[in-house]
Amino acid sequence: MKGTYLGEFQEIVLLTILLLDDNAYGVSIQEEINDRLKRSISRGSLHTALSRLADKGFVNSQMGEGSAVRGGRRKRFYTVTNRGKEALQEAKKHRDQLWQSIPEISWKKNFI
Repeated sequence: MKGTYLGEFQEIVLLTILLLDDNAYGVSIQEEINDRLKRSISRGSLHTALSRLADKGFVNSQMGEGSAVRGGRRKRFYTVTNRGKEALQEAKKHRDQLWQSIPEISWKKNFI
């Protein structure tokens, strides 16, 4: 299993999968990131991130049923594993600690 380091884009993908719940598949993840963050991402970069997250044990996927709208093709749906949720909690904890450690004066120095 790969390391547990969680990059910023991987964190965004995991959070988006949690947000979408049972409707988390490639296109819906891509559209949600674009809509919420105004961040255009390629299908390739998303699938690379999903593959790396799966290698780390942070996501699982399963194929859904085919539909007439998609010409019988099936969607691959993603879920965040408990290990992935733990990685997100750890990343949030570290970010919160850093944010809370910045002295208030540091924010005011360049705004005067």
